[in-house]
Amino acid sequence: MGASLLDQVLAETLDPAYARAAEEKARAAGDPPAAGRRRPGALAVALTMALAGLLFAVTYAQAASGEAGREAVRGALVEDIGAQSATTDDLSAELEDLRGQVAEARDGALAASAVGQRAIEDLEAAELAAGLDTVTGPGLLVTLADAEPDADADPVGGTGDDGSGDVRDGDLQLVVNALWAAGAEAVSINDQRLGPTTAIRFAGEAVLVDFRPVTNPYLISAIGDPDELRSRFLASPEVNALAVISESYGLRFEFAQEDELSVPAGGVPELRSAVPFTGQPAEAAAGGAGD
Repeated sequence: MGASLLDQVLAETLDPAYARAAEEKARAAGDPPAAGRRRPGALAVALTMALAGLLFAVTYAQAASGEAGREAVRGALVEDIGAQSATTDDLSAELEDLRGQVAEARDGALAASAVGQRAIEDLEAAELAAGLDTVTGPGLLVTLADAEPDADADPVGGTGDDGSGDVRDGDLQLVVNALWAAGAEAVSINDQRLGPTTAIRFAGEAVLVDFRPVTNPYLISAIGDPDELRSRFLASPEVNALAVISESYGLRFEFAQEDELSVPAGGVPELRSAVPFTGQPAEAAAGGAGD
C-alpha cells in the first residue's frame, strides 16, 4: 500500500482537487481547458513534420532531376565531341591529300631544271626537319602507361586514388627529349607527329599534343638507328629519372627495338613572318639596308 501510494504521489504532483479547482476557474474566466490548450501545440508539431516531409520530397525530386539533367548534358557533350573529332579527322585526311597534290605539282615544275632539282632537295630536307613528311623505318618504340588501379581503392568515396599513378605531360616530355637527344629523326605520340614547335600539355584529365588529346597507354615511336637509339636513350639522365618515377608510382615504362615503324606527317606550322632570301643572314641584310 505504501509503495503504490508513493508511486501515485510521484506520478501526480498536482493535487486532483487543486486541478479541478483550476479548471473551474479557467472556465469561469472563459479560457479553454488545459487539454484544449495543448491541442493547438500538437497540431503545430504535426504540421511542421508534414512540411518537413514535403520539403524533403521536393528536395529529393529536384536532386534526382538535376542528376538526370547532368547526365543528359554530359552525354550530349560526349556525342558532340565525337562528331567534331570525326569531322576533324576527315578534314585532316582531305588536307593530306591536297598537300600531296600540291607537292607533286611543285616537284614536277621544279624538276625541269638543275636549280629546281636542288630546290627540291632543299625543300625535302626542310620538310623532314619540320615534320611535314611521313617517315618509315626502324627505330625505338617506348610505351608509357598509367599504373593499374588499386584493388583497395573506394570506387564510391574515391579514396585510394590521388592520381599519382597517372602518366603526366612531364613524363612524356622526358621521354621525347631523351629520344631527340639520342638522335631520333622523327617522333610521334599515339600517331601524333612531333615537330619543332609541338607542345605537350596536361589539361584536366587529358594529355594534349598540339591541343589534340592522346589517351593511355602512350606509344612513342622514334625513327632512327635502333642500336644507337637504345644505347643513348638508356644512358640519358631523363630516362633514369623517369625509371625512378615509374618504379615509385607503378607506371608501366617499356621500350623495344622495331624493324619497321611509321611516323605520320605533322601539321603545317603557322607562318608568322618571312623575308626574301638573299644568300646572306637576315641580320646582315637588315644592316646593309640601313646603311
